[in-house]
Amino acid sequence: MDFTGKVAVVTGGANGIGRAVSLGFVERGAKVVIVDRDAAAGEALAAEIGKAAIFRAADVTRAADVAAYVKAAVDSFGAIDCFHNNAGIEGRVAPTAEYDEAVFDAVMGVNVKGVFLGLRHVLPVMIGQGRGAVVNTASIAGLVGTAGMPAYVASKHAVIGLTKVAAGEVGKLGIRVNAICPGPISTRMVQDIARQVSPNNPESVEETYASGIPLRRYGTAEEVANLVLFLCSDLASNITGAQYVVDGGRTAAPAGVAQAGMR
Repeated sequence: MDFTGKVAVVTGGANGIGRAVSLGFVERGAKVVIVDRDAAAGEALAAEIGKAAIFRAADVTRAADVAAYVKAAVDSFGAIDCFHNNAGIEGRVAPTAEYDEAVFDAVMGVNVKGVFLGLRHVLPVMIGQGRGAVVNTASIAGLVGTAGMPAYVASKHAVIGLTKVAAGEVGKLGIRVNAICPGPISTRMVQDIARQVSPNNPESVEETYASGIPLRRYGTAEEVANLVLFLCSDLASNITGAQYVVDGGRTAAPAGVAQAGMR
């Protein structure tokens, strides 16, 4: 997976999975545009990387901000070969019957509109180039339901839908669009969900959930990054319109089977 001479844009690129992807691209020779609303973390990561990276603060729900980070990528590096459309938020944990409307709107804004706007502004650049690879970050919550997370689940189902539509539209133009579906990954987002579920003992949430995963652990950001990099590479040249699960087997085996299975 050699990205020498390639340019990648990563939204939500300063923390968690996005940070691991940004570093992974640079380690393999790419120039990277780090996009995040966390300016302090984004600027620190760009400074750590050096000349191969620039940072642009953006609210991915604002078309002007999205257009600005796309322009910065083209102006600075001349192209966009890879786009990890990754920025997302988890919202609150609450039953659908009690879920706050404003929180629902915020989650859908970042996770769905933000992904749409990324596609809307990056795809024209890739169409003009006649090449490109896009990876949208969905979730296993885009494949199955998760009680207490109606906004997040709805948004990630939508990301998979947007992925399939875009892939069908631009495949003939030399552009591939895929989605990744991480399970629980050791990041700030998953830790925040655990604190919401059990404020006094968030560690118990991880222990309980991990016991229902065949690999018996949460994944790492670097493991997800490896999948993103593969899907952006020429090794995945015949893969588009697909969603790839990276969840330690969580959605492949029922929790009861994992808990009672062979040791």
